[in-house]
Amino acid sequence: MPRVKYILLDCDNTLCLSERLAFEACTDLTNEVLEKWGKSDRYTVDQLLEDFVGHNFRGMLVGLQKKHGFTMTPEEVDAYVDRELGAVTAKLSEKCTPCPGVPEQLESLRQQGYPMSVVSTSAKPRVVASLKKTGIDKYFPDEHVYSAATSLNPPSSKPDPAIYNYACQQLGIKNSECVTVEDSKSGATAAMRAGIPLIGYVGVYGLEEGKEKMEQMATLLKEQCNAAAIMYDWKEFPDILKKIEESL
Repeated sequence: MPRVKYILLDCDNTLCLSERLAFEACTDLTNEVLEKWGKSDRYTVDQLLEDFVGHNFRGMLVGLQKKHGFTMTPEEVDAYVDRELGAVTAKLSEKCTPCPGVPEQLESLRQQGYPMSVVSTSAKPRVVASLKKTGIDKYFPDEHVYSAATSLNPPSSKPDPAIYNYACQQLGIKNSECVTVEDSKSGATAAMRAGIPLIGYVGVYGLEEGKEKMEQMATLLKEQCNAAAIMYDWKEFPDILKKIEESL
């Protein structure tokens, strides 16, 4: 039976329970931006997650300007991106935990000889902080941690597939020869646009938001992002991977 040549993995809320922590850290900065540019709207953590989950802070600032009708200079964007990265990295270094079942599955994959890489929309220092705090950094050499915000010039953000195309190019594989795991619409859309077989992980929604949201995301990732399979628990990963490989 054919084997996928590489397993690509999103980080935030796929490998690590980092998304809410990160949004807690950047909500104050988001509201500061709105106040500074004379906008009356303010976000809670949950509202920010609803509108911008899966986007990095640079992408969020682009979206905020479009939604609320104001303009930041590139220099102003860069300054806020730097501040957000420092705040988020500090919080993740202190509090980040792995998604349930992830360490065990990564160890199993390593023992089976599967090469693995992280392909994230988030800035690389933030990703590395999460990986180190959760103790799973040993599975991902630094050169195999790719970031749309850091690895690309100019920086990008999922759902742009550029970071997936770049990672596959750097790893020397065809997009169709690997598989990836994503939890968000933006990440899953990036994988779909890159032509990479996708496993949609929705278990994190059950943990943080409840069964109804989890099932909504399962439907969305399947119907809108062409996920090859939906994964509710990381324990399901071996069987899902086997079925995908059988279809290669």
